[in-house]
Amino acid sequence: MQILDDLIQSLRNGVKVRDIRQGPFQTAVLTRNCGLASTPHDSMDHDPAKIAVLKGDKFIGMDAMEAAGMAYSDNQLEAAIGMASINSLIDIDEKHCIELNAGDLLADKGKNRKVAVIGHFPFISKLRQIAKELWVIEMRPREGDFPASESERVIPQADVVGITGTAFTNHTIEHLLRLCKTDAFVVALGGTTPLSPVLFKYGVDAVCGTMVVDAEAVLAAAGRGATYREIKGTRRLTMLKAANADTYRNQAAT
Repeated sequence: MQILDDLIQSLRNGVKVRDIRQGPFQTAVLTRNCGLASTPHDSMDHDPAKIAVLKGDKFIGMDAMEAAGMAYSDNQLEAAIGMASINSLIDIDEKHCIELNAGDLLADKGKNRKVAVIGHFPFISKLRQIAKELWVIEMRPREGDFPASESERVIPQADVVGITGTAFTNHTIEHLLRLCKTDAFVVALGGTTPLSPVLFKYGVDAVCGTMVVDAEAVLAAAGRGATYREIKGTRRLTMLKAANADTYRNQAAT
């Protein structure tokens, strides 16, 4: 995957994996910094006892770039470790980020427009009320959602597209981005999403990700089975292309 190639090439080397916790819902890796990624699972009832994870001890001491390379793995549990490792190695440029919730951004851009969101996020009910048309695409569809097989039909119609960061882990991200029409406003969002300007090269207009500010708290929470919304010690940041950044930075300042 070229997008993973470019992400990994943008990272600084020279550190080891210092700690890793893969819980049923979140994977946290500590290298230079701490990075997060969603832990893939197939359980419909979210019962942690039914969700397989990898024991992270065997990866401690691994070269961090080798761990990042696990993002290519066809084993999605390993790929989640790879994505968390990539996120732990990104030197996030806070000067180019703002405190802007992905749901608020999609609501602003999607008002009275056709919106497609890959992933069923908590803000979906709000988005349904204001979008002209909303398609929610899910691997495990809920009522009103569309299955992943509908992506090719739905995404090219959308004026605004939100793509979950787990598309990096399951290696569908490049395909989904290619389906977006050229003038669509595209948002990559969620804890797995790398807060890197590399994504702009691939047609992403806004990157909504997570910066860990308390590694100890995040590692402990991931290890004990906390969900993304339950984890403390993070900041949710948005990085926008230069053409969009000033508008939202001014709004955030008022």
